Amino acid sequence: MTIPLILASSSIYRRELLTRLQLPFTCISPEVDEISLANELPQETALRLAQLKAKKVSLSHPNALIIGCDQVATLDNIQLGKPLNHANASKQLRMMRGREVVFHSALCLYNPITGNMQAEVVPYLVQFRDLSDAQIENYLTKEQPYYCAGSAKSEGLGIAIIEKMTGEDPNALIGLPLIKLVGMLKNENISVI
Repeated sequence: MTIPLILASSSIYRRELLTRLQLPFTCISPEVDEISLANELPQETALRLAQLKAKKVSLSHPNALIIGCDQVATLDNIQLGKPLNHANASKQLRMMRGREVVFHSALCLYNPITGNMQAEVVPYLVQFRDLSDAQIENYLTKEQPYYCAGSAKSEGLGIAIIEKMTGEDPNALIGLPLIKLVGMLKNENISVI
């Protein structure tokens, strides 16, 4: 019998990414408070929250492999969280225009049966176009990326506000570094192919 796989996320984008691996899985929202702690570096916040999400779901599913994820965007080491509304998204994008933002995508694979926890942060760099206020407003009206870190939704119209992307796994920008996940699953004796 194969151990069940659970994605500790309510993100439809992470669900779509995980579907690419063609493994059976279920999604459970971990319901954790996604705030950063005082003096916590952005990558530490992302890693802690990914681990916390996996552990939280494991409490009700102790016989499953749990995938936890979190992403924190930073500009000059200032955290850019999910804007949650139009005004905040507009402010973020005006601050980011023509600049490079680092997206810290944390991944955790937790096996509560053995206590084995694999966790890593995969950074992804995004250079934003130098957009006018009108272009920002047009993008926000069409895309409404209010629940995306840094107001950037590259899997949709957001690709038009991006000038360049650099990193080892383009899936990390969307929030689930699949290349790292395949390796972590292999360590748990789960082969994708």
